[in-house]
Amino acid sequence: MDMELIPIGVINSQYMTKNDAPHQGRYSTDTSKITVFDEFLDGLDGLEANKYLIILYWQDRAERDKLKVIPYGRTEKRGIFSTRAPVRPNPIAFCLVELLDMNKNKLIVKWLDALDGSPLLDIKPFWDIDIIDTD
Repeated sequence: MDMELIPIGVINSQYMTKNDAPHQGRYSTDTSKITVFDEFLDGLDGLEANKYLIILYWQDRAERDKLKVIPYGRTEKRGIFSTRAPVRPNPIAFCLVELLDMNKNKLIVKWLDALDGSPLLDIKPFWDIDIIDTD
């Protein structure tokens, strides 16, 4: 099976290393800039109507050869698919962010935990219907 991912932009943040980044982006008020490449500019039409976005990005500096890790705050190893650790065969990250400002292909967001220079894979709007009501 042949798969191809292409970056649609780049993320700029103040996080240079894994240790600089917050454990979960939602625990930080730091802002990041997302620059969408010019050839994808038309895909941003209407995005500004959304307060919250799902950002998918490639964790290009993550290890890819482990199947068990000790999760943050824990003491025993678990399978990576039961964690949100960046260590995984395909280090695709998912982050819910708040859109603070948008100017053409530049988005300013908070809660993003990506390292500086991370490749942007996709942007999706987050809607209230995405929250599962179990009652």
